[in-house]
Amino acid sequence: MATLEELTDRIRRAAASDAGLGKTVKLDLKGEGFIHLDGASVTNEDRPADLTVTISRADLVALGKGELDPTRAMMTGRMKLSDMGLAFSLQPKIQSLFSKAV
Repeated sequence: MATLEELTDRIRRAAASDAGLGKTVKLDLKGEGFIHLDGASVTNEDRPADLTVTISRADLVALGKGELDPTRAMMTGRMKLSDMGLAFSLQPKIQSLFSKAV
């Protein structure tokens, strides 16, 4: 499985080749670190964001590969969102970004 640094680098490359999300997003990897996205800027800093997604590193990879359904992940508690409405509006862009990153 990819390390935090590898995931961050993959997401950074994917974000650089994309139009961006238009909002800041923080991935809280449940004690394994953070990935903060702000346009093409991707860091491991724990900074405030418009949307915080709490998910394990393994589930993040599975989500990006399409092996984990986002709705199922939320319903089973494997993924938590700070703002459900914002998450749903960004879902296609986030899914596209993650699929490029894994």
